[in-house]
Amino acid sequence: MRCPAGTFEYTIRAGDTFFFLAQRFNTTVEAIQRANPNVDPDRLQIGQIICIPGMMPSPCPSGTFEYTVRAGDTFFTLAQRFNTTLEAIQRANPDVDPDRLQIGQIICIPGVAPSPCPPGTFEYTVRAGDTFFNLARRFGTTVDAIQMANPNVDPDRLQIGQTLCIPMAEEPPCPSGTTPYIIRAGDTFFSIARRAGITVDDLIRTNPNVDPDRLQIGQIICIPSM
Repeated sequence: MRCPAGTFEYTIRAGDTFFFLAQRFNTTVEAIQRANPNVDPDRLQIGQIICIPGMMPSPCPSGTFEYTVRAGDTFFTLAQRFNTTLEAIQRANPDVDPDRLQIGQIICIPGVAPSPCPPGTFEYTVRAGDTFFNLARRFGTTVDAIQMANPNVDPDRLQIGQTLCIPMAEEPPCPSGTTPYIIRAGDTFFSIARRAGITVDDLIRTNPNVDPDRLQIGQIICIPSM
C-alpha cells in the first residue's frame, strides 16, 4: 500500500481505533477517514496498514533529535560537536552499541537540532514543482534573496526532499494583533491552538485561506494575540 503525500503508513495494533489514532497523532477522525476511504473504521484488523495524515513521528524522545551516523562518528565526537556529554547520548540510545555504529544508522542526540540556515531565514523542504520563482512569490521574498541564502544550490536542479533556506519576508506577513508562525513537522491547528492558549476556531478565523488539513512545513500562518 502506498499512502498519498502528506500522510504516512501505520500498522494497526491491538486496541487501535480511528479516535485513538487521531488523538495520538494530533489529527482528526475525519482526516483519517478521508485518507482511508476504503477502510471500515469498525473493522480494523491487527497488521492492517492505513494512512495517517501528517508527518511520521520521530523515533527519538522529547528533548532529543534524530541524527544519521556518518563515517568517523563516535559517541565522543558527537558529544563534542553537539555540546552534550557521552553519558547523555548513551542514555538517549540505550539499545545502541557505541562500538558498533554503522553509517546510515539513526541515533538520538540530546538537545535541539542545529539549523543549517542562517538567521533571518527558515528551513524549507523542496516539493514537486518548486522553483526559486514560485517560492519567492509564495513567501514574499525575491529570487535573488533565495539565491544569496543558498549559494551552493543550483536553482535549475532542485531535488524533491532537498533542504533550502528561505529568507523571511520584509513585509510583515500577518496583520496587527497577530503573530506569524512557521509550520513545523507534526503541527496541526489543534496542537498549535493548544500551545498558544486559543481555540481552533480562532485560528481558522485568522487564517481564512489556509486549509487546516493541508498544512505544509515552512508555511506561515498567523496566531491571534491573547
